[in-house]
Amino acid sequence: MKRRNFLEMLALTGGAVVAQPALGLAQEKKPKGKGKGKAKPETITADLVIAGGGLGGVAAALAALHNNQTVVLTEETDWIGGQLTQQAVPPDEHPWIETHGAPARYRELRNRIREYYVRNYPLTADARQRPHLNPGDGSVSRLCHEPRVALAVMLDMLAPFISNGRLVLLTEHKVERANVSGNKVLSLVAQDLRHDREVILQGSYFADATEMGDLLPLTGTEFVTGTESKQDTGELHAPEKRDPENNQAFTVCFALDYVPGGNFVIEKPAEYEFWRNHVPRLTPAWSGKQLDLHYSDPRTLAPKLLGFHPEGVPTGNTLNLWNYRRIINKDNFEAGTYKGGATIVNWPQNDYMLGNLIGASPEQFRHHVERAKQLNLSLIYWLQTEAPRPDGGKGWPGIRLRKDMMGTADGMAKYPYIREARRIKAVFTILEEHVGAEQRAQQTGQTQKNTAAKFHDSVGVGYYHIDLHPTCGGNNYVDFGSLPYQIPLGALLPKRMENLLPANKNIGTTHITNGCYRLHPTEWGIGEAVGLLVAFARSKNVTPRLVRENTSLLAEFQDYIRARGVETDWP
Repeated sequence: MKRRNFLEMLALTGGAVVAQPALGLAQEKKPKGKGKGKAKPETITADLVIAGGGLGGVAAALAALHNNQTVVLTEETDWIGGQLTQQAVPPDEHPWIETHGAPARYRELRNRIREYYVRNYPLTADARQRPHLNPGDGSVSRLCHEPRVALAVMLDMLAPFISNGRLVLLTEHKVERANVSGNKVLSLVAQDLRHDREVILQGSYFADATEMGDLLPLTGTEFVTGTESKQDTGELHAPEKRDPENNQAFTVCFALDYVPGGNFVIEKPAEYEFWRNHVPRLTPAWSGKQLDLHYSDPRTLAPKLLGFHPEGVPTGNTLNLWNYRRIINKDNFEAGTYKGGATIVNWPQNDYMLGNLIGASPEQFRHHVERAKQLNLSLIYWLQTEAPRPDGGKGWPGIRLRKDMMGTADGMAKYPYIREARRIKAVFTILEEHVGAEQRAQQTGQTQKNTAAKFHDSVGVGYYHIDLHPTCGGNNYVDFGSLPYQIPLGALLPKRMENLLPANKNIGTTHITNGCYRLHPTEWGIGEAVGLLVAFARSKNVTPRLVRENTSLLAEFQDYIRARGVETDWP
C-alpha cells in the first residue's frame, strides 16, 4: 500500500491524525488470514513512549524528536494540545512571557499562533502590524485565541516527524494496561477507541503526560492525591487534616459568541432549577448562588461582584466576564468579518465541585462530566434569559453556543479542564517554603525582593501565583502570591521507577504548590525537560537519576538544555 503523507492523512481523518506505521520503528506485522476472534495486537517500539497529547506531551515529543529520538505519542481524544485545545483554556501566563520565563520552543508556539492569524485571517491593518497580536484581547492572557488555531500549529510542528516516520501519533488511543518488571516499565497497552483494538507500545522510556497521571496506578508508581496536612508538609496554607479525595474543581469549558439582535435561546436544561438555586457548600462560605454574578474573591474570600456584557463594553469597576477569556475581538478584523465577539467560558460559575474525577470509575467519570455539562447548559440559559442588563432588562438572547469551535456535537470541550492530578512521590518535592512569597519571607527575613528557592538541579523556570480553585471536599479558594521559580530535576524523578517520567501536572509538588506549577508555560517546560532528559540519558547510556546525582553529568545536562533554548534561572 502506498504510504500517505501527512496532509493526505489529515484530510482522510478529518483532522484526527492517527499515524500510519512509522518507518524506522520496529513493528510487529499483523497475521494474515481471517482467523477467529480479534487480530493479534500491533506492536510499536520507540525510544520514548508518551501517554497524553497535552502541552507537556507535545513538548516532550518535540524535544526528543529534535534530538534524534523516535517517539510514540498517544492521545485519548482526537485533538492534541490538552488545556490549550481540547480543554479550551487560553494560556494562563506570567507578565514576562514575551521575552523570557519559558523555553524558546514555547515562545515559538505562541509566535506561530500569531503568524497563523496574520496569514489566514482578514485582520485590520493595525492588528496586522502589532508584534504582540492578541486576537481576542482577552484580559487573562496576552494571547487569547481559538483552540483550533493552536491545534493546527502544533500539528504543523509535528508534521515533519510524522512524515519521516520518527513519530507515531495515535489519537483516540487510551492506555489501559502496563507491563512492568521490578522498577522498569516494559510496555503499555493502548486501546484504539475508534476501532476497538489494542496496540502494544514498547520503549526505552515512558512519559506520563496524561491529565490525571493515569500511568502511575497502572505501573505501580507511588503517588499522592488531594490535600496534604500542615503536619505532612509544614506549609503555611495547608489544611490541618490531609484528605486524598479532596481535589480542585474541574471545569468543562465551552465557547459562546454574540449576534446582536439574534435569538438563540436554548431549550431549558433538565437540571436548570437545581443549578439556578445551587449555593456551593464551601468553607469559608461562597457568596451568592453559583448562577449569579456574585462569588468569593479568591484572595480575600470577601463577597465580590462580577460584570457581564457580551458586547465587550466596560462594566464599571467590575471585571466583565465576557472579556476575560475573549478569543475573538471583532475590532481586530475587517468590518463585517464577525457580527460580535467570541469568548471561552471558564468562570467561577461553571466550576464543578460536586465530584472527584481522580480515581473515579468510568461510570463515575461520565456521571460527573454529564452533570458539569448540565451546569454549563444552565449557565447558558441563565445568560440568555435572566442575566441582568444595563437597561434593567434580563437576558441576552443573541448569545450563541459555538459547537464548531469545540469540535463536538454538544458544544462542550472534548475533555474536562482538570486542575489537579495524581502526583508522583518524587526524589524531591516542591513545597510552599520553596516558592510561596509569604512563607519565603518568614524563612529568609526578607520583605522586599524576595526570591524563590534556588535549585542546583534546575531544568526550567516558570511563574504563576498559587491559584487553587474550590475543591470537591468543600474548601473555598486558596489564592496567594508566589515567586518566579525554577523546575527542579528531582521533582521529575519518581523515588523508585527508573524509566517512567511525569510530563504534566503530575510532578513532585504538593496540593499547594501544584497551584502554580500547573499552568500552560510550566507544563510545557516540564514536558520539554523530560524529552531532553531522555535524549541526554540515552546518549550517555546513564539513568536519569544518575544525571542528577553526578555533579559533572548534571552540569553537562544543564549546558545541553540551555543550548537548546531552555532557561534554568531567572535573569
